[in-house]
Amino acid sequence: MTHPLNFSAGWWLILAAFATGAGIGMGFHREDFLGGYGSFRRRLARLGHIAFAALGGLNVLYGLSPVPASVVPGWLLLVGGIALPTVCFLSAWKTLFRHLFFIPVMLLVSGVGLIVYLTRGT
Repeated sequence: MTHPLNFSAGWWLILAAFATGAGIGMGFHREDFLGGYGSFRRRLARLGHIAFAALGGLNVLYGLSPVPASVVPGWLLLVGGIALPTVCFLSAWKTLFRHLFFIPVMLLVSGVGLIVYLTRGT
């Protein structure tokens, strides 16, 4: 395994996706849950749940990848993978937190950009 921290943390993020999905799913049968199906709050909660799964998968994939040894892209992906769902859930709670989306986006874009840079020409 090339990047064991990301591999392990990725599986934890996927587990968090299952846990948050189960928690959110407890109320999905109610038509008015989190303001109704199309409400901002419900959309953000769904996005946070899916972000855990997708970014967990991305971290698992990076954990298995032969990207040259550098801890920076791994940490950027890991922190971004935690920050994006967190900002989603915080924004679903209080809309003021929506102004923080630039933080996880910049972390993830920087991590992927660095991976692309490190693997150029291989």
